[in-house]
Amino acid sequence: MEREQDLYPPIKALLERQGYTVKGEVGAADIVAVREGEEPVIVELKLRFSLALFHQAITRLKMTDQVYIAVCKPKGRTARRALKDNLALCRRLGLGLITVRADGVVEVQCDPSPYAPRKNKAKAARLLREFDRLEGDPNAGGATRHGIVTAYRQDALKCAAHLAVCGAAKGSDVAKATGVATATRLMRENHYGWFGKIEKGVYVLTEAGQEGLKHWAYSWESAD
Repeated sequence: MEREQDLYPPIKALLERQGYTVKGEVGAADIVAVREGEEPVIVELKLRFSLALFHQAITRLKMTDQVYIAVCKPKGRTARRALKDNLALCRRLGLGLITVRADGVVEVQCDPSPYAPRKNKAKAARLLREFDRLEGDPNAGGATRHGIVTAYRQDALKCAAHLAVCGAAKGSDVAKATGVATATRLMRENHYGWFGKIEKGVYVLTEAGQEGLKHWAYSWESAD
């Protein structure tokens, strides 16, 4: 579909099958559908998702709770993610979402309804555990250019710093010296490529580890 007008016929047909009288371009609304004894339904049309589309739909909520946005169904590698994210946004805003496929098939992804989020206690618990483990405040909120410092990375930096000073060491010795109880497993997994195993349970700092200490110096030194 190349024009917003191309979305109108299939959506009008869908609403008429549900008993609505449908008219296009009524006042500021792209589509208005009326059924006796009920609130009017407003549908705003765009070829793709945009901030302007959501702004228009939110404005229409001043007239009725039954507001939908309608777009061409996204295609391509990122389509599923784009649809999922915008569907979640519609639900949060109390909007309905309609998609129209290239063959004209209309799919109602969600109907308008009050937003009632379900809290994920497991995710909240993980967030608080990470908060408690993270030493100091090494990340400026919203800044990702340098990279995000996690509690795991801080533990790795402690192990790397110990090896940089003391040379090759057993994992158990590193754990005692740094307070990182999982030091042996952390160095064995070697997620960042900072540790080299020279014999069973004994590790050294790699060149990548030395660079890592330089790159992340501010984050582990400030946590001491």
